[in-house]
Amino acid sequence: MSTAVAPTAIGPAAYESWRARSLGAVTEAIEQRLILELMGDLEEARVLDVGCGDGVLICAAASRGARVTGIDPDPAMLDAARARTERSGVEADFLDGRIERLPFADASFDVVAAITVLCFVDDASAALREMTRVLRPGGRLVLGELGRWSLWAAVRRLRGWLGAASWKTVRFHTADELCALAEAAGLRVAAIRGAVFYPPFGLCARILAAVDPWLGRHTTVGAAFIALAAAKRPDPAERAA
Repeated sequence: MSTAVAPTAIGPAAYESWRARSLGAVTEAIEQRLILELMGDLEEARVLDVGCGDGVLICAAASRGARVTGIDPDPAMLDAARARTERSGVEADFLDGRIERLPFADASFDVVAAITVLCFVDDASAALREMTRVLRPGGRLVLGELGRWSLWAAVRRLRGWLGAASWKTVRFHTADELCALAEAAGLRVAAIRGAVFYPPFGLCARILAAVDPWLGRHTTVGAAFIALAAAKRPDPAERAA
């Protein structure tokens, strides 16, 4: 059985502090807009947010008509996510659990999302297989991961070397690696996009945010955030029928 790395030091307070900064607010808006675009039409869709954190994506998906379930191994994050959905006036289900063994039957969801989760998992291939298992044939998996070749990744590596618990064992991915993982899990990659091409400074974010989506449609080189959308292939028996 695969195991995750030790829990990170990131908690609800760190999320709130990040969003309170100009850099965090601009960056998260860009990333969430991209993820929601790749998730597609969510009206009445059964959505699973793996590693849901404090529930920002869950609230966005629920407000678009999705029936959302969030799962996270951190009870503090789940409490924060529940509080956020209550404040937002949307409904969602929450479970304490891990990506390595999702407590759901096969083909339970139309859309499965995992945002900055694989980078903290020992066995990314096993995690992809498990998310694919709970996705219905024809359903969509959406990943958002930290790009390997960016100034952001370099800064995070340095922080890990200096002892920051959150970044000591993090694994950054390239676009090619994410595509290979998805294909190996039985998925067909539909889109791969980059985001956050500016350096990790608030002024740069504000100046360059307008051109970031254009860059992301044309390349992932230098992107601090890479997003992938992939569809689950039909079962062989269904194709034959």
